[in-house]
Amino acid sequence: MNSLDAISDWPVDHAAAAVLTRAGGVVAERGDQLRLYRLASVTKPLVAYAVLVAVEEGALELDQPAGPPGSTVRHLLAHASGLAFDERVSQAEPGRKRIYSSAGFEILAELVEGETGIPFPEYLTQAVFEPLGMRESSLPGPAGHGGQSSLTDLTHFAAELLAPRLVSTQTLAEATRVQFPGLDGIVPGYGMHKPNDWGLGVEIRGRKDPHWTGAANSPETYGHFGQSGTFLWVDPRAGIACVVLTDRAFGEWAKPLWPALADDVLTEFSNSSSVP
Repeated sequence: MNSLDAISDWPVDHAAAAVLTRAGGVVAERGDQLRLYRLASVTKPLVAYAVLVAVEEGALELDQPAGPPGSTVRHLLAHASGLAFDERVSQAEPGRKRIYSSAGFEILAELVEGETGIPFPEYLTQAVFEPLGMRESSLPGPAGHGGQSSLTDLTHFAAELLAPRLVSTQTLAEATRVQFPGLDGIVPGYGMHKPNDWGLGVEIRGRKDPHWTGAANSPETYGHFGQSGTFLWVDPRAGIACVVLTDRAFGEWAKPLWPALADDVLTEFSNSSSVP
C-alpha cells in the first residue's frame, strides 16, 4: 500500500500515476503505464522545454522579440505578453499582467519552426521526446494544449526535471524561478492570485491558496495541470515529482483530491528523496 492507491477511489474510469525522487528514481507507480492520455495544458511544459533546447542551441534567445510589440520569447513563456487566452489579441501591455495564453505557445512553436526550418512537432520529438525515450508522446494538436503522452513517458520527463540532461542546470534554474515578479493574474479554475507566479512554461506555486498542489508543497514547487484531468509537479526542495493522468476533465471533483494526494505523497516519500 502507498499513497497512490488513493486514485483507485477517484471518480474516473482510467488513471495512472507515478512518484519519483531525486535520489531513487521512480519509487511508486499505479495504472497502465503505456495508455495514452490527452495532456491538455500539460503540453506547455514540454513545448517550453523544446524552446529552452532551441535557446541553448543558439536558434533563439529568451529576450528576442516575439509576439505582440514589446513582447519577447520570455514574455510568451511566462504568460506575460498580454495576449488573450486563445486569440492573438493583446489585452495588456507586455510585462503588466499575467494573462494565461495558449495562443502565445502557438506563436512560440511557429518561431522555433521558422528559426530552425523544422516543423515544430518534429522539433519537439527530436529535441525532447527522442532523447528522453518518450516513445508514445506526440503533438497532434496545438502547441498550447494538443499533446498526448503516457505515464512512462511523463515519468521520463519528470526525471529530467529532477536532474536535467538536455539543458544546463542554470537554464532549468532560470526556467523554474519567477519571471516578471509581482504580476497578478488568474489560474484557470482557481481564480485570481496576487501575485500569480510563473516561470518559463511552468506555474510556480508560491503562496497561492487555493491551489491544485498540496499545502505541504514548498513555494518553489513548479509544474502544470491540464483541463483533461492531468498534472505534473516537481517540488525541488523535497526532491520529489508526481505525475497523474486521468480520463476525466478537470472540475470540482479534482480540487480536494489532487492536493490531498500531494500531501500524502510528500509525507510518504520525503525521507527517501534526499541524496545520501
